[in-house]
Amino acid sequence: MAEREPLPIAQIGEPVLREVARTVTPDELATPEFQTFIDDLIATMHHAKGAGLAANQVFRPVQVCAIEVRDNPRYPYKPAIPLTILVNPVLTPVGDEQFANYEGCLSVPNLRGRVPRFVHLHVHAWDRHGNEIDEVVHGLKAGTYQHEVDHLLGKLFVDRADPATFSTWTEFERHHRAAFVEEARALVARVGS
Repeated sequence: MAEREPLPIAQIGEPVLREVARTVTPDELATPEFQTFIDDLIATMHHAKGAGLAANQVFRPVQVCAIEVRDNPRYPYKPAIPLTILVNPVLTPVGDEQFANYEGCLSVPNLRGRVPRFVHLHVHAWDRHGNEIDEVVHGLKAGTYQHEVDHLLGKLFVDRADPATFSTWTEFERHHRAAFVEEARALVARVGS
């Protein structure tokens, strides 16, 4: 089988990134066309080496995002997250504890910044087949979920980040990566994922 052609990824400034994504109906989710779109979303995320990708980012403002971390060269410090599709996700913080997550985005090339994220998060959504997802996620995984679901709300990480922490990827690697990796490892050791 031939490799899927990646979808174009919207870049900051594209109006679709500021749209609130519409809810997906069970009937729509079950169609072969929508399942093909999910396959294309996953293939595009893999091609771009992202930890996640929301439908808005590929010009389709529907409430779907794909998340997966496995041997990702962009995020070698992130714990593995199995391939997860969230449809119509609702995230609810569990407690008030937050951490400062250094984030980047496929729609905001060559920029990173520190974003406050909740450490513990209740996730309610459907998977790609309409089965209920009802779980609590923690740490960096919770941060990744919040980043992707923000896209479905028309938000980018730059909206939540402290502008004083913005850096290019090169300057992040030179000046901030080592300290952040240490913080991330301590968080993972304390709360998991």
